[in-house]
Amino acid sequence: MLADTIAALATPPGEGGLAVVRISGPGALIVADQCFQPAGRTAKPPSAAPSHTIHFGHVVHDGHRVDEVLLAVLRAPRTFTREDVVEISCHGGTLVAKLVLGAVLAAGARLAHPGEFTQRAFLNGRLDLAQAEAVADLIHSRTDLALRAAHEQLAGGLSQRINHLRDDLMQALAHVEAHLDFPDEDIAPDTQAQLLVRLERGLAFMDALLRTAGEGQILRHGIRAAIVGRPNAGKSSLLNQLLGHDRAIVSPIPGTTRDTIEEAANIRGLPVIFTDTAGLRAGGDALEALEAEGIRRSHAALAKAELILHVLDASESLTPEDECHLAEFAGKKRLLVCNKTDLPPRLELPATAAPVVNVSCLTGDGLEALRDAIKSLAWFGQRKSDLSDLSEVTINSRHEDALQRAYAATERAIAALNASAGLELVALELRLAVNAVGEVVGKTTTEDLLDAIFSTFCLGK
Repeated sequence: MLADTIAALATPPGEGGLAVVRISGPGALIVADQCFQPAGRTAKPPSAAPSHTIHFGHVVHDGHRVDEVLLAVLRAPRTFTREDVVEISCHGGTLVAKLVLGAVLAAGARLAHPGEFTQRAFLNGRLDLAQAEAVADLIHSRTDLALRAAHEQLAGGLSQRINHLRDDLMQALAHVEAHLDFPDEDIAPDTQAQLLVRLERGLAFMDALLRTAGEGQILRHGIRAAIVGRPNAGKSSLLNQLLGHDRAIVSPIPGTTRDTIEEAANIRGLPVIFTDTAGLRAGGDALEALEAEGIRRSHAALAKAELILHVLDASESLTPEDECHLAEFAGKKRLLVCNKTDLPPRLELPATAAPVVNVSCLTGDGLEALRDAIKSLAWFGQRKSDLSDLSEVTINSRHEDALQRAYAATERAIAALNASAGLELVALELRLAVNAVGEVVGKTTTEDLLDAIFSTFCLGK
């Protein structure tokens, strides 16, 4: 695959000021020679141009000029892929970019697969696997915290720690295998104690990483929060206030919301996907079919939610329905949001372990405190309040799976060492742990795994 020269549109499709077509591979400069016509008497073809220079000219195809462009020549190894790279900046527009890319493909390049540029950067040693995944995280970041975490991982923050862990386990394995070469000699007690200290240190490090797996998932994918409550409690008003614009229709008529409305918002740096639901109320056959369907969808949204904002009307007394819902949601992670605090208070809540926030969607009072409460409840790992050190929260589900297997193997190695079960068993478990840790940064991996990871990238990256 690395013998091919690949090309793709590196900018989003559609109309814009510029579009960039990227070419990478051993024949990138030859392909550029075939489709680029430099302007000026002393102009050189791309293959004769110095590295990291930009040239003005035209992309041509079948003897016709396609577009006026700027062409950048980037010679290996000082490129993203560590291959020869050519980037053509043409005018934005679906047709123009398509024709320029078509000219490049006709000149000898093939269309790149999704993520193939980043995959080549990994295969050529420019990035390890954790850093390569950070490229996708960087592109898909929706908040500043997610962006900072992706930058930290791309800079190698996670990789350095994983490599240190792997080196520690490798040294322990080497020590055990050295003793296997001399089966008549047992490990001295002080040597065994040193091995156990090293392995226990590895366990503690893996445990610290695994504890933050949920936070890493929140930064990447967000947390789902369902806004629920009786009709007319102010759920839609609350959604509009949290979003900062009118997304849901607000009406004093109960049952206005007939369907779930889903919208993402940045809450103190965390991506939160809010779902405004139809008002929950009993009624059986007396309910309109549309409202009944809306309530059914509300319960479906509740089942998927990781956080519940239970909205109550602070200007009314607690109803039997409210009490029923308080009991129903008791097992969920939730906030009790007492709305309409601008009106005379009549609500008295029973004793509950759930946090309570008083707000007025009319005046905006209490909304900042609500945002703080949402962040506090969502960011359940009790991290530093300023979230300044994000190097450890960047593990994704693949990292989590690998570290869990490494943790279990290390635990078995410690148990075998303490039970004098035989150094062969200890060495076997340590090899499993070393291989699992190596998967995080791509030191032990398979072609299928690489295909699965890079297929999720966008075309041209």
